[in-house]
Order: sequence, then structure tokens, then C-alpha cells
Amino acid sequence: MRKNDIENKCKKAKIASEFLATASTQQKNDALEEIANQIDLNREKILKENEKDLINGQKKGLSKAFLERLALSNSKIDSIIEGIKQIISLEDPIGEIIDLTTRPNGLLIKKVRVPLGTIAIIYESRPNVTVDAATLCLKSGNAAVLKGGSDALNSNKILVSIIRNALSKKDIPKDCVSLIETTDRNAVKELLTKRQYIDCVIPRGGAGLIKMVVENSLIPSIETGVGNCHAFVEKTADLKMAEEIVFNAKVQRPSVCNAIETLLVDEEISKVFLPKMAERFQKANVEIRGCSKTKKILPNIKLAKESDWYEEYLDLIIAVKIVKGVEDAIKHIQKYGSHHSETIITKNEEAAKKFLDSIDSAALYVNASTRFTDGFEFGLGAEIGISTQKIHARGPMGLKEITSYKYKIIGNGQIRT
Repeated sequence: MRKNDIENKCKKAKIASEFLATASTQQKNDALEEIANQIDLNREKILKENEKDLINGQKKGLSKAFLERLALSNSKIDSIIEGIKQIISLEDPIGEIIDLTTRPNGLLIKKVRVPLGTIAIIYESRPNVTVDAATLCLKSGNAAVLKGGSDALNSNKILVSIIRNALSKKDIPKDCVSLIETTDRNAVKELLTKRQYIDCVIPRGGAGLIKMVVENSLIPSIETGVGNCHAFVEKTADLKMAEEIVFNAKVQRPSVCNAIETLLVDEEISKVFLPKMAERFQKANVEIRGCSKTKKILPNIKLAKESDWYEEYLDLIIAVKIVKGVEDAIKHIQKYGSHHSETIITKNEEAAKKFLDSIDSAALYVNASTRFTDGFEFGLGAEIGISTQKIHARGPMGLKEITSYKYKIIGNGQIRT
């Protein structure tokens, strides 16, 4: 890593952000359209570079789940392009008048939405995040400094190159999007010191990455990503519905943060529900780790350890616990959860209300899969992450979640006495 490489990129991004803050909606949308077109035209190059990363990953012995997150395909590229087009169709948040007040002295006070400025996004090896983060930042008037995982370096380099070329074609400074390419382990810590250029840092990845950023950053950060999500099958649930929801939430895509990691089952229905659910899981090669009560019903499963209740597996593994009603389920989630997404399957409106009101998580569901906690599914376009904290933003972070505001005050000679 050249000594000043990170500082130079951050400095250029800060300068570029000043242009982007005043760019028109049409300018930004034209640039986004060009990015979508260029990604479409360069599919072969993108997939070729991604294949290099996959081969390197296989040589390193990366897990199947990790490689699934790393892999691109034509269908994933289609989804990336669709995400960009959805962002184009969304209303530009910049310039929105959030509040308008006329004071008794005649001062007109406008509260107006503005970009955060320059955002550093630090993420692990999911190349689609490169495009999601860059395009969301562009539409919201923010410059983006990207630091992806080293395992996706070839994929990220080609994607950022395409984005920067598209920006240049539309007369927008290419430094509105930049990539920290070095694989030096000290690069992230170096980036986290650039407070004079970076206004906000968003880590998107596992617990280790987020902890490292929060503990080392001199820049305000937004915690995202860790998903120890739960499904609770309450005693009045439609068990067939519960089976479908739980299976979808665990198996449809186990390597993402909104997949469930723990299944809680009311003891009154456990002997009926668990054998059928286990059979379904076993056919899908899901490893079950259960509490002692669960193991009595399912003797062939592994006995769960205390650490399993905290675990974000991101794999075909699930922890199962039998609980005594909704209060017990809530206590378990509050103790072990990561404040991401939880669901209750029930016919009891009182139990559903208790679950929704009591649990301190960003997204709470009744009779639906947690897999919907996603910017695209919420109609926000691509997301920059799922915030699990409370200050500034929570849940899927779309355009408005990466803006701030300022006050514009119009007078006609007022002075304070």
C-alpha cells in the first residue's frame, strides 16, 4: 500500500462530493442509467473477473456458503441492473422540505434534506454490494469510498472501473466512486482515521468486521448486518403455514443476514410440529442443534451449546429451542438476538401484538418470512445495509437513510434583541 494512496482517494472523494451535492436529479439519473447500460454490456468481463475470485476462493478452501455470496451470474447481474433501475425510479430525496415553519417574527425556517457527504462502505465478499452502495450513494448525492473484501478484489475492480467510466461519460467526477484496492490488513484501520474527508462509515458484514470498525473508527459509524434472526411458532399457529415460513426463512438463501438462525417452538405443539419440520430440514441437508427438550423429540440431532444461541451461522445450520409461550420466546430473543429480524407464526392477535411491541429489533413480522428484510423488498431500491442500531437509521437503509438535513432561514431584516 502506497503511504498516501488511501488519503488521496478520500481527499478526491471529498472534492467530488461537493459537485454531487448540487447535481440535478436528471444528472444523477442519467449517470445511473449509463452505469446500468455499461454493466449490461460488460457482463462477459464481469463474469470472467468473478471467476478468478471464485477459483482463488476454492484454492483457499472457502466454504460453500462463502462462495455462494461471492459468486456472480447472469441472473445476479440482472438483479443488480433491476436494482439500479428501481433507484432511478425513486424520488430524489435531496432538496426535500422536511418541515416548514414561519416564526412570529416573520422568519421562514425550512428544514431541507441534504447528503451526508462522503461515505466509506467497508464490506466483505459480496460484489453486488459494490454496485448497490455506489448507486445509492450517487442518487442521494453522496460520494462513496468502497473497501470490499480481498476475496472479491477482481470482481470489485471491474465493477468500479465500469462505474467510473460511466460517470465520466456523463460529466460527473469519477472520484464520486472509488475503491481502496490494497489487501493490506492495515488499510481499513488507516481508512477509519480519515475524518477530515469521510463523514460516515458503514461496515457491512459479520460481527468481527463490525466490532473492529466500531472500536477503531474516528468517524461516526452505522452498524449493519449481523443477523441472528428468530422464528417463533406459537401454539395457535397454522402448522402448515409455519412449516413453509420457517423452511423459507432458513433454506431459501441461508448465507444472508435475514435468514433465521434459531427456531423457537411452543412446548404445547412441539411434539406435533418438530418431527415434520425436522424431516423437511433433513431433506434439505440442514443440521439441527437443539435444546435438551428438543433432543428428546429428535434424538438424532446435536445438542446445542450455549454459544449456538448467539451464532449467526450463514449456513444450513439451525438452533432449535422449545419455549413456554410467547413471554419465554421474547426473553430468549432479547437475550441472544442481534436486533435484526424476528417472526412469530400465530393465529392469536394478542400474542402477535405482545411480540411486536416487546422485542427490540429493526424488523418484526407476523406470519411471514424474515427474508423480506431487504431494501428491494421494502420498495427502497438496493440497500446500503440493514442497520441494527437506533441512532440515525434502522432496518434496510435506502436513499433517505443516507441523508441528513440542514436549516435554511429566510428573513427580511430581523435582528435578535
